[in-house]
Amino acid sequence: MEHRKIAEELFLSGYNCAQAVFCAFKDVTGIDEVTGLKLMSSFGGGMGKLREVCGACSGAFAVAGLLFGSDDPNDNIAKSEQYALVRRIAEEFKALHGTYNCGELMDGIANASGENPAERTPEYYKTRPCCRFVGDAAEILDKIILEKSGY
Repeated sequence: MEHRKIAEELFLSGYNCAQAVFCAFKDVTGIDEVTGLKLMSSFGGGMGKLREVCGACSGAFAVAGLLFGSDDPNDNIAKSEQYALVRRIAEEFKALHGTYNCGELMDGIANASGENPAERTPEYYKTRPCCRFVGDAAEILDKIILEKSGY
């Protein structure tokens, strides 16, 4: 099964956008699903419903960090390369959707009041384009992984 389809299925089963993208790539990151779900649970709704950076992008950024990031605080070349990779993911997503800001992507769609997430009803899925965003972020990441590592 391709990562796009897995990410969309995870989203449609109730996981947030960041969880869906991140966990769709567990086969290449080596991160178990429970750890991935917990790690990315804060990033849905544009970071905890703040509607900032799209969670689908955040999930893709996290996968890119695991696969291609650096752990050397003195390796400025690796840091620069990773930042460029994150910008590439963001720009490719923006080319498709005009922005990577959740609030702008969700313009005209009410944000559930309070801290609680919106109920995942058939109406929820009809009114939100998030499943497409999740799929597109996964597809962008798949292309980059193929280019960089031949997976």
